[in-house]
Amino acid sequence: MALNDGEIAIVKGILLRGDRQHDIAAYFGINGGRIAEISTGQTGSSITASPAEDLPPAGPYMAGRSALRARDTLIALRDLIQDAINDIDLYEKPKD
Repeated sequence: MALNDGEIAIVKGILLRGDRQHDIAAYFGINGGRIAEISTGQTGSSITASPAEDLPPAGPYMAGRSALRARDTLIALRDLIQDAINDIDLYEKPKD
């Protein structure tokens, strides 16, 4: 699987941060050789590294970016559910 320019920029940022190449490969779900190609400049040499604030949390990554996306989605759903519960509670309170 080839990485797009945005992903290459993220890889470069993660490399600059000091993450291990095999952790980065696990995050993207790709062969470590693709990360090595980026690291050596063989791939994406003209692409600038992403800034630290645009990078995912530091590895190691157990299940890659899909697990991080699932976590973010679950947190958002939790917040929506709590908001709905709060709204229901407002309507169910006895009126004075």
